[in-house]
Amino acid sequence: MADTNPKAYPLADSSLTVTILDVVASACSYKQLKKGANEATKTLNRGISEFVVMAADAEPLEILLHLPLLAEDKNVPYVFVPSKQALGRACGVSRPVIAASVTTNEGSQLKTQIQGLKDSIEKLLI
Repeated sequence: MADTNPKAYPLADSSLTVTILDVVASACSYKQLKKGANEATKTLNRGISEFVVMAADAEPLEILLHLPLLAEDKNVPYVFVPSKQALGRACGVSRPVIAASVTTNEGSQLKTQIQGLKDSIEKLLI
């Protein structure tokens, strides 16, 4: 954790990271997930993003530092997780993923999980 970029703020601790990756994996199976920085940008611009997860070990990190600014403009919580490899696995792909966006869906079974996680992420931002 000591070698992560200080620009990767807020960085989730290990227990929150596990929770985030669990919800991301669930969102993937419910088709409520967009993978990649470009797709995450699109969901934010369209206003359908619940929250954004980014990898703190993206190289260079600057390729996704536009996302926190956009997320703050749209009042969408965002968080960094330590590993792009783990984020990729949670997204259901074998490649590393540097950013993912969980999208809104009316009548989704994930609504309570997503809301709880959004509250936890917002506590980090305070």
